[in-house]
Amino acid sequence: MDGPTLNLADRLAACLRAADPADKLACVRALHADWRAGRVDAACDVPRDAIDTPGRPHRPDLVSPHQVPRRRPDTPAGRAALVHALAHIEFNAINLALDAAHRFAGMPRAYYDDWLGVAAEEALHFELLNAHMAAMGHGYGDLPGHNGLWDMALKTAHDPLVRMALVPRVLEARGLDATPLIVGKLRAAGDGRLIEILALIEHDEIGHVAIGSHWYGYLCAQRGLEADATFRQLLADYDAPPLRPPFNLAARRRAGFSEGELAWLTTL
Repeated sequence: MDGPTLNLADRLAACLRAADPADKLACVRALHADWRAGRVDAACDVPRDAIDTPGRPHRPDLVSPHQVPRRRPDTPAGRAALVHALAHIEFNAINLALDAAHRFAGMPRAYYDDWLGVAAEEALHFELLNAHMAAMGHGYGDLPGHNGLWDMALKTAHDPLVRMALVPRVLEARGLDATPLIVGKLRAAGDGRLIEILALIEHDEIGHVAIGSHWYGYLCAQRGLEADATFRQLLADYDAPPLRPPFNLAARRRAGFSEGELAWLTTL
C-alpha cells in the first residue's frame, strides 16, 4: 500500500475550496476512501488556517430566506423548488461536515472518522437530489438559495461545543421534524422517487444528529457542564432559530436527545 498522501488538514482544505459540485463530490469521496484505507496522515492536531468562505458555484444566487421561492409539493414548480432547496441544504451540509473536521484540531481520531463519513453521506444526498431535479428538467442553481446554514457555521466557528450544539442539534434536527410533513404532501403529489430519497436522507440525518449529540455530550463532560441546561443557554446566547413544533420526537430520541430534552420540547 502506498504511504499517506498529504495530511488531513490539507485534504480537507482542498475539498472545502472545491467550487464545482462535481469536483467537490469527487474530492470528498476520494478523501473518505483514502482516510479509511490509511492513505491520509492522521495527525489531528496539525494547525490549520480556517476557511471562512468555502467553494461554491456562481449559482444559485444567495438571497434572504424570505426571498426563496415557495416550496409547495402539490405543483410541479413548487416541487422543483422543494428539491432545489433540499439540494442546496445538502450542498451546504457537505461544507459544514468538512468544516467541522477542518476547523477544530486536536479532537479524538473518532471525531474525524465521524465527520468525514457525514461529508460522504451528504455528498450522496446532494447527488441523488440533483439527479431527481434533472429528471424534472431543472438543475442546481436554477433558483436562488440562502446562506443560513453557513452563517451559523461562522457564528459557531470559535468552539466545537457550540458548533455541535447549534448545527447538528438545531439546524439538522429541524430537518428531522420537517420530513414527515413533506412526505405526506409528496404522497398526495405522487412523487414516489423523491419519497424514497427522503427516506434515505432521514435515516442518515438521524445518524448525523446523533454524531453531533455524541460530541456535544463528550465536550460538555470534558468541561464539567450539564448538557441539557447548557444547550438551552446556548440557544439563547446565540439567537438560534426558534424551535417550533411539531417535533419528530421518535427521530430526535434516536438522534441522541435526552428524555429531559424531549419533555422540554413538548412544552414549547
